Amino acid sequence: MVVLHYALGWGVWLALTSTGRSFSKFARTGEPQACSFYFAPLDTFPERHIGPDDAETSKMLSQLGYETMDAFVADTVPPKIRVSTHSRVSLHARAKELAGQNKPFKSYIGMGYHCAVVPPVILRNVMENPAWYTPYTPYQPEISQGRLESLVNYQTMVMSLTSMDIANASLLDEATAAAEGMVMAFVSAPKKHTFVVDSGVLPQTIAVLRTRAKGFGIRVVVGDAVALLEDQSINSDVCGVLVQYPDVDGNIQDFGALAETAHSLGGLVICATDLLALTKIKPPGEWGADVVVGNSARFGVPAGYGGPHAAFFAVTDKLKRKMPGRLIGKSRDTQGNPAYRLALQTREQHIRREKATSNICTSQALLANMAAMYAVYHGAAGLQRIATKVHKFTQVFKTTVVAMGGAAGINLRRIDDNHIGVSLDESVSPEDLVTLLNVFASAASTKPSASIPPALQRTSEYLPHPVFNKHHSETEMLRYIHHLSSKDLSLVHSMIPLGSCTMKLNSTSSMIPLTWPEFSAVHPFVHTTKSKAITKFQDDLCKITGFHAASLQPNSGAAGEYTGLSVIRAYHESRGEGHRDICLIPLSAAMAGLKVVPVKVHSDGNLDLEDLRAKAEKHKDNLAAFMAHACKIIHENGGQVYLDGLRQLNAQVGLTNPATCGGDVCHLNLHKTFAIPHGGGGPGVDFSPICVAEHLAPFLPTILPCHTRRTSHKCGFCGTFGSASIHLISWAYIKMLGGNGLVESSKIALLNANYMASRLRSHYSLRFKNENGRVAHELLIDLAEFDKAAGLKVTDFAKRLQDYGFHPPTCSWPIQTCMLIEPTESESLEELDRFCDAMIEIRKEAEDIITGKQPKDSNLLKNAPHPISIISSSEWHRPYTREQAAYPLPWLREKKFWPTVSRIDDVEEMAH
Repeated sequence: MVVLHYALGWGVWLALTSTGRSFSKFARTGEPQACSFYFAPLDTFPERHIGPDDAETSKMLSQLGYETMDAFVADTVPPKIRVSTHSRVSLHARAKELAGQNKPFKSYIGMGYHCAVVPPVILRNVMENPAWYTPYTPYQPEISQGRLESLVNYQTMVMSLTSMDIANASLLDEATAAAEGMVMAFVSAPKKHTFVVDSGVLPQTIAVLRTRAKGFGIRVVVGDAVALLEDQSINSDVCGVLVQYPDVDGNIQDFGALAETAHSLGGLVICATDLLALTKIKPPGEWGADVVVGNSARFGVPAGYGGPHAAFFAVTDKLKRKMPGRLIGKSRDTQGNPAYRLALQTREQHIRREKATSNICTSQALLANMAAMYAVYHGAAGLQRIATKVHKFTQVFKTTVVAMGGAAGINLRRIDDNHIGVSLDESVSPEDLVTLLNVFASAASTKPSASIPPALQRTSEYLPHPVFNKHHSETEMLRYIHHLSSKDLSLVHSMIPLGSCTMKLNSTSSMIPLTWPEFSAVHPFVHTTKSKAITKFQDDLCKITGFHAASLQPNSGAAGEYTGLSVIRAYHESRGEGHRDICLIPLSAAMAGLKVVPVKVHSDGNLDLEDLRAKAEKHKDNLAAFMAHACKIIHENGGQVYLDGLRQLNAQVGLTNPATCGGDVCHLNLHKTFAIPHGGGGPGVDFSPICVAEHLAPFLPTILPCHTRRTSHKCGFCGTFGSASIHLISWAYIKMLGGNGLVESSKIALLNANYMASRLRSHYSLRFKNENGRVAHELLIDLAEFDKAAGLKVTDFAKRLQDYGFHPPTCSWPIQTCMLIEPTESESLEELDRFCDAMIEIRKEAEDIITGKQPKDSNLLKNAPHPISIISSSEWHRPYTREQAAYPLPWLREKKFWPTVSRIDDVEEMAH
């Protein structure tokens, strides 16, 4: 017994003390310890998530001149906004317990959501593969060629199935895609304000359209679209029309004549459709649609209680310049080799700012890649077999029922007292069909019939491209998936120090519940008692932000901005102050029906409070909102304060919060603080719930009624809880770290950034420090001096970093000549030093250009990156050696990521 006690003493786990770390580490000691310590877990999440250990933390604190973490935090986080760390996020709930509260009944509800079958080769090697889910948005194409090619496959798939001229690389969801189509129609005919919506359109889409239309002054009229276009009181003002094909009840209608009528009135025709159905019915591009939108989740993406799912958006050639979102195009690198890059990356509020009419800031890249891989794996013939099975099963069941039997374990859509709706998908087996048929007394005798009229049957070819016709065995598919991923730099290779994007660890343990059927197979319109577990996450967000209530609907940061501003707008209207329509420092204000008044900023990055006060007082009778931190001035003048939490929260959790800072509403990009993967450009990139103070809670987006056709005027997005399934990742992150682990993460994020700032400040110009010389969890370095001295741009430094095996930091934002660097708490001291060493070495290379040792027009930075095709070339005429190009630091010989192509030529004309 004594021997056992002594042995345990060598591996005892340290409990949290007032001076110790807030998570457990092994302590080598032979002293007897409290017996309760022996039963602590041998492996905890905080020690795996937070990169630096105690020794590394002490070394960094010493480098900065501090003896304790508390002293460092005191100099970094202003004391007026600091909060106590005693309250903790609950730790006792666990995933299995919550999953048990969900009832994954077989769902036949439909309404845009289906139980897709995810091929195991795609599930394991794409959805569950960090090489696919941890990369950043492909703004650096030289190290992103794999997923760029896959997204081209997605675009090609959509174009082929819809018979449209061009398609983007996905949007957030079907309803917001339809709303973007409505705004496109409105902008194309600015003197017309009526948008017609057919009654067969999905109710959640209609709800989103009504919400979005309000900010633009668009009148949405819902009814029989054909009849409405003949109504003379309406048709003279019509800018566009939206139809669903097939509609919400599965009916198929020939809209060719409607399209001709709409075009004669000067309007656009937007068609919402189903990609699987388009393998059997005439594609919208063949009967006159101008815009085609929909949801690609039929192609191997689970229902996930509402998402995330990749929407698609396809247009005719004449509308391509107005298309929202991202478009992947084919270009060439500096060696003349073909290469893909982003040809269009709409973020209107960064370009048109206060005049923006679209706030698309991201896409659903991971889900789009899954859908594309599904089409690659099955090909045209496989998709046709799936569609035929679904269609035949539906025909067997097709009937009108007047009495619904009791069926345990089945979800059906209730339309009214005498009717239900049923939607079938590829997951339905013959046994499922028999079970379903047995629910109804009259259904079993129904015989199949050919319901697709000959004129609407598809006759044109689809997916003839080679990529959709040669990877149908699992072996070939596996190799294709890994061939593409080998071209992309992700977190499996090195840190991705993107300021504002917080590319921290996306832990395997937090990803595991994502594909459990108790979560992934739940339909978003089932009764809430069957899915109440997902709502528990809202409580955690309220505790962390200090706010009273939260909405999980918004699907992106920009969508969060829009939702928060819409909440403020609704609050003012409820008080009879609808005239308050002035917003200071906005991003999505115009979309929410607000007017923009910019406020000056000092050269050090701080807000000009005098200018703010002057403008707040000038507009005090109309002031609605403000998106920044000078809260008292705004409140004194009757406005509300919107705090942009998407960047700052990773340095706030447990140390301060938006409510303490004086805000009324904020949005949270969960991938930034709460570890949802970036997904190569979505979904983690921008899933963004909003949190509000108590007086704004009644104006949050509403929950859609289950099963029915009723819609809400306060619904901003498709799903009741937005992209609900990925809440699980952030929920797991919070629960596994616990209150103390979350606080420690914030502290280490601050420490890592300040350590890097300390190492780089003697080599680069460091911007935006506080009075103590400290930065927050990001540091901003200004490269303007190198442009003047050597003709070097931010891009040249970024491309050279690729040769060192790093993804560049955020470039030219928030200042054109700067790099914004964020290491996160997940990176070890060794990785921080590797990046700093690379930046310091690049500084030396730049100095050689400044002093004339290297020419300004051909040097290591201007010619970067250097792919292996250049390094291994038989000819070499550059003013530096191959070794200098490829192996500038010794560790690169052991650990080297090679860019696939040389620098992409931004001038080269591209083909989509």
